[in-house]
Amino acid sequence: MKFFRLLRILLVVYRFGLDEIAFSSLRSRWMRRFVQVLTIGRPLKEPRGVRLRRALESLGPIFVKFGQVLSTRRDLMPADIADELTRLQDRVPPFDPALAVRQIERALARPLDAMFASFEMTPVASASIAQVHFAVMRDDKSFGAWSGREVAVKVLRPSMIGVIDNDLALMETAAILIERLWRDGKRLRPREVVAEFDKILHDELDLMREAANASQLRRNFAHSRMLRIPEMAWDFCAETVLVMERVHGVPVSQVETMRAAGIDIKRLSSDAVEVFFTQSLRDGFFHADMHPGNIFVGIDKTRNNGQDFGRWIALDFGIVGTLSDNDKNYLAQNLLAFFTRNYKRVAELHVESGWVPPDTRVDELEAAIRAVCEPIFAKPLKDISFAQVLLKLFQISRRFNMQVQPQLVLLQKTLLNIEGLGRQLDPELDLWKTALPLLERWMEEQVGLRGLETRVKREAPMWAQLLPQLPRLVHQSLVEQPRRHEELAAELRRLRRESDRRNRLLLVGVTMLAALALMAAWAFIGIPLPGR
Repeated sequence: MKFFRLLRILLVVYRFGLDEIAFSSLRSRWMRRFVQVLTIGRPLKEPRGVRLRRALESLGPIFVKFGQVLSTRRDLMPADIADELTRLQDRVPPFDPALAVRQIERALARPLDAMFASFEMTPVASASIAQVHFAVMRDDKSFGAWSGREVAVKVLRPSMIGVIDNDLALMETAAILIERLWRDGKRLRPREVVAEFDKILHDELDLMREAANASQLRRNFAHSRMLRIPEMAWDFCAETVLVMERVHGVPVSQVETMRAAGIDIKRLSSDAVEVFFTQSLRDGFFHADMHPGNIFVGIDKTRNNGQDFGRWIALDFGIVGTLSDNDKNYLAQNLLAFFTRNYKRVAELHVESGWVPPDTRVDELEAAIRAVCEPIFAKPLKDISFAQVLLKLFQISRRFNMQVQPQLVLLQKTLLNIEGLGRQLDPELDLWKTALPLLERWMEEQVGLRGLETRVKREAPMWAQLLPQLPRLVHQSLVEQPRRHEELAAELRRLRRESDRRNRLLLVGVTMLAALALMAAWAFIGIPLPGR
């Protein structure tokens, strides 16, 4: 089976001329000429990015997802290829609903009609990993708050793990060949990219993990008027099945429908920016797959007591990103330094955070950043695309061997999605103006008196436990210090004796070897021994 899959991949590679794209950068001049001969007679008129995108689409959903991941790695990919890969869409026909029913019954260990009063056999959404069906829970007291509620049931595609593992094994082999044969192979780190993709896919295959991600986001935005996260029905979730409350809204692309319903489009677009920065800076935990297919907007004032009206509704929580306190701090300081055009501070932060090698010259990095950003900042702020700034900075990263952090790649991808959503709704959206007050407020909370108060409160329980013990610990340390010195001195004496013993043995061994050599010389060659 794997052989036929490999054969199909090779045929697609030949058909779309991917060999010409890859081998044109081989180290060997003779190999490059050989490839030029192979391309004779093949009509390869389309740009290389278009050919790569069409090839990935023809190879199926796993390769489409891989292309989507590659499109976010602009530090590795040429701009024309990355731009084209952003057009990849995860369009997959649904699988047989009867298989979905069997999967649900097997995962939840009960018949379908024992759980649902009604179940729509036609899926409402279908993607490479899973598909979704609408249903209504049975009116059963044992179901508690879920009795009689409308739900959405997400079901993993059958036999996905085997298919994914086979394709990933082939990708790993290709990555090794690229690294060894391609001129830029080591810089592109293809095996690292495949490993990152492997992790993303296997995380998405565990729907319990997705439910936990959704639950965390829901808790973070429990009192938010801007973002709605559906509730998970934990008693009906498993690794291959996820049941959550059904939410009602329209896709974010239906701008005219939202206007007709009375939605404030400008406020909605600025809310998107605030949701992003709240997730990343306040919580350090963010939805990392916020493309238009996963984002809806509530327009019905009659549902959920009207609380969902004009509010973002997020779905599909298989991919999330996390940021440590250090990541959040450096990210906020970098963005503020960009806003104020303090390029020297940006360069210093890159060195301090370890994002570039420690021997990087700050003045050279500062000059490179200034050369990229000044032409962009010459425009009115509302006309500046954050995407453009990031793309230019990733070009700099190649020159300075910047090690791109996976969590920051996810953040960059999410920010580009948010900017695209915001400007789709409001072309006049000034992302910088919207983001600057949020960043300043966050920095004040972290660095100012409020930040000090927050940290003191967070550390207070540990201090309350440690402070009463402090006199005893200090006394214990002072009492044990002479004993530790004696133990250290004894250990040093032992090591010196051991060293002397080994030196004596070595001297004896060398003397014996020398004596044996002289005796052998006398016996076999006739060299006279000393004294004879």
